[in-house]
Amino acid sequence: MSFSMDVTATHIWYFFICRRELWLIIHQIAADQDDENLDIGRFISEHRYQNDKKEIVIGNIKVDRVRQHGQQLIIGEVKKSSRFKESARYQLLFYLDTLKEMGIEAKGELLFPEERRREVVEWTPEAKEKLDEAIQEIRRIARQPVPPPPKKINFCRKCAYREYCWAEG
Repeated sequence: MSFSMDVTATHIWYFFICRRELWLIIHQIAADQDDENLDIGRFISEHRYQNDKKEIVIGNIKVDRVRQHGQQLIIGEVKKSSRFKESARYQLLFYLDTLKEMGIEAKGELLFPEERRREVVEWTPEAKEKLDEAIQEIRRIARQPVPPPPKKINFCRKCAYREYCWAEG
């Protein structure tokens, strides 16, 4: 039996942080919507970089920012901090790869407003190979009947799913 699912940028993001959380998201188990970290993320998204266009839907992706620099299209991804830069980088590469498949060449830019930093991200064949491997692994995790066991990582403390993993009783 063949299993195929549409992998999203959110799946890419969580794959590089926590495979258990990825499984919970794929299986539509809702996080604690009152978690203050979700509120902070929403606030930053709504109030920073207001001069750029906001959340543009292109096909099956939704990018945070789009701007043009000369003839170059720049796709921006806004994050609260650079703490999970690898996840953010591959989420942005997923956008760039999706656009490339549509015939649109673009560069990426990770934006960390609280740190007043930005980092350029470009599509490369090597990054595409790692991205494709991640997508295959995401689909494998999705097919599992139960989530991977919890694993204590730095992200747990601020995770909106922490009750699913660490609640007593």
